[in-house]
Amino acid sequence: MRILTLSDEECMSLWDYYTPGKLNEYDLILSCGDLKPAYLSFLVTMGKAPLFYVHGNHDGAYATHPPEGCECIEDRIVNYRGLRILGLGGAMRYNPGDHQYTEAQMRRRIQKLRWKLWRSGGVDIVVTHAPPKGLGDGEDYAHRGCAAFLELLDKYKPRYLIHGHVHLSYGHEIPREMTYNDTRIINAYERYTIDVEPLAR
Repeated sequence: MRILTLSDEECMSLWDYYTPGKLNEYDLILSCGDLKPAYLSFLVTMGKAPLFYVHGNHDGAYATHPPEGCECIEDRIVNYRGLRILGLGGAMRYNPGDHQYTEAQMRRRIQKLRWKLWRSGGVDIVVTHAPPKGLGDGEDYAHRGCAAFLELLDKYKPRYLIHGHVHLSYGHEIPREMTYNDTRIINAYERYTIDVEPLAR
């Protein structure tokens, strides 16, 4: 399954300079936040793939103008073609803005999902906005990672955690991919494609 992952900055070749058929290769689109709702609506309209999204810390407009044709997976587990996908958007709190959480608040969100995680038998892909603490996060206060995500990875061992929030344009040393035990950590800044093999269960 070919998945298009997105975050933080609209890709000009997929919007301003879009040509018909450019999205046909994708089976699923995952947005990690901080993207214009009109952009997401455009992608789901022009492509053949469904689009699942979580909120970034700059997505306050989604409350009144959500992306049309797209599905919010905040605090949910969805099953798509056998892939169990969990959404946990938002960033670590650094000001009074929308979609920001303390570590305690993020842990409570995850704890509330325990029954759903048990019933689904775990999770394959975790979609977040903030990265896990120490795994591709920033040194500044606003872009620090979430320690609660490390606990989630340790316990449920998903195949992927896909995040945004840390722009690769911030510095050449920022990794696109990292590995934490059995989990691939992917920074979806702008756009990134992954091919995921379904697992027999």
